[in-house]
Amino acid sequence: MDIVFIHDLQIETVIGIYDWERKIKQIISLDIEMATDIAKAAQSDDIEDTLSYKSVAKRLIEFVEQSEYELVEALAEEICKIIRGEFAVPWVKLTLHKPGAVRGSKSVGVIIERGEKPV
Repeated sequence: MDIVFIHDLQIETVIGIYDWERKIKQIISLDIEMATDIAKAAQSDDIEDTLSYKSVAKRLIEFVEQSEYELVEALAEEICKIIRGEFAVPWVKLTLHKPGAVRGSKSVGVIIERGEKPV
């Protein structure tokens, strides 16, 4: 199994349960690991033969910027559904950070894995 990853993808969105959070945009950060087989792309050296991290990032930026979730858990679940469904990824690990959400902490958030991790 091979992994294509995106680290620290920062996106502005409305996220949170408090009234003041519903009126502003906050930064969330995503770390994503996606299972894929890079053998064909390694052989051909052709972008069409790989999982394009640029395409994944572009799609997630578009989605997250327009979203208005209350919970990071709900947003994380939807992000994984997009990655697995639209990019045919059998397994994804997502770490969603919400920086500054808790005083004294650099970041809080969730880590979720969806799908079967290939061997």
